[in-house]
Formats: sequence, C-alpha cells, structure tokens
Amino acid sequence: MTLHAALSRNFDHSLLRNIIIVTAASLLITLSAKVSIPFYPVPMTMQTFVVIGLGLALGPRMGLAAVALYLAQGALGLPVFTGTPEKGIGWAYMMGPTGGYLLGFLIAVYVSGMLAERGWDRNIFTAFAVAVIGTAILMLPGVLWLGVLFGWDKPILEWGLYPFILGGFAKAALAAAVFPAAWRFLKARGLG
Repeated sequence: MTLHAALSRNFDHSLLRNIIIVTAASLLITLSAKVSIPFYPVPMTMQTFVVIGLGLALGPRMGLAAVALYLAQGALGLPVFTGTPEKGIGWAYMMGPTGGYLLGFLIAVYVSGMLAERGWDRNIFTAFAVAVIGTAILMLPGVLWLGVLFGWDKPILEWGLYPFILGGFAKAALAAAVFPAAWRFLKARGLG
C-alpha cells in the first residue's frame, strides 16, 4: 500500500480525481526543476527527490502517469525542464544532454512505486535504499545517453555522474526521513 492508497481509502477513486492528482504531481516536478539549491560540487534541484517521492507516495501507475504527463508537457514546448526556456524547449531540449535522465525518470518512478507497494518506504533503511536504487536507475540511462551523444572517449562520468553522487545521497537521506515519518503520522491517526 502506498501513502496515496492509505489516504484515499475512504474517498471516491474517480477518473477526475486521479487526473487532478496526476496533474498536480506533474506541476510539482516542474516546480522542483526550477528551484536550485546551492550544494557541493554542483547546485542541485529537488527534481529527482520529487520523481522518486512520487513513486513512493502515489505508487507505480499514478507516479508513472505524473512523470509521463510532465514529459508530454515538455515535449509540447512548455518550459517545464531545468534551464528552460534558456537552454531550449520541446524535443530539442529532450534530445540534448539531459534526455537520458528524463527517460530515467519514468523507470525510477515506476520501480520506486513498486517498492513502496511492498512497504519499502516505511522504515528509514529501506526508504533510503529505495531512494538510492531509484537514483541509480535514473542515472544509468542519463550516463548512457551522454556517451551516445558525445562519444565514449569523453569524460562522461565526470560530466554526468560524479558531480551528482553527493546530492543523490543527500536526497536519499531526506527521503529516508520524510516517508517513514509520514507513515508514522498516518499510523498514529489510524490511517496506516
């Protein structure tokens, strides 16, 4: 069971309600892409935290729908991605250096949601593991895409992996604090 399922047990599961939730979640991804937090060695956004968090909170299907809607908004030319519209919009942006990471969002949200359905978001250690696994899954197509785009003779890992490791662990620690705490909160109120 996910947080969404626990919270909505007594509510109507209408299509309109789910569309509103998925749309709001896609807007949350956009917001998280636009906020830059000073960090070492590079500034970070909370985008990967939100993507993995949506999997944990909404589950694999609704989380996937939210990320797919976010990507569709970007493909249509809406400035939803980090650095847009300055760095381009639409398909041109999506086929650029960050394209593999965007694809990774789909896989990471789905896997994170599947693990949440199995209860991995309920304690600190497994929630941390989900966030680390989700981040690794997200990074893999990103790094592979950089290699295809620029060539494997370039410092692909220095560009697309190493600068983000510390931030990934920081966001995993945040997920390990937030999601088990949310479950404890729900359990204390008889909802979990």
